[in-house]
Amino acid sequence: MFVPPEALDAVRDALFEAGAGRIGKYERCSWYTQGTGTFLGGAGTEPAVGTRGLEERVTELRLETVFPAERHEEVIAALTRAHPYEEPAFDVYQLL
Repeated sequence: MFVPPEALDAVRDALFEAGAGRIGKYERCSWYTQGTGTFLGGAGTEPAVGTRGLEERVTELRLETVFPAERHEEVIAALTRAHPYEEPAFDVYQLL
């Protein structure tokens, strides 16, 4: 997922409370790096950052973690509750 730096800890905490970030006997496992996100809010949007109708470039962190398949709904719900963006961007990959 992509998250603004100031929201990193709140989003991580919510994900971990929902069951993400466990690898063996380790907990709160994640990885993140900094990059630049771009977006343009269209009609009917209320961007948390920037102005509707103007393309924005913002510093974001790409945050990754793992979670068991049976916790999918809880983890995604926690992510959307804790994330400050109107439409958080995230991917879910199944590890085989």
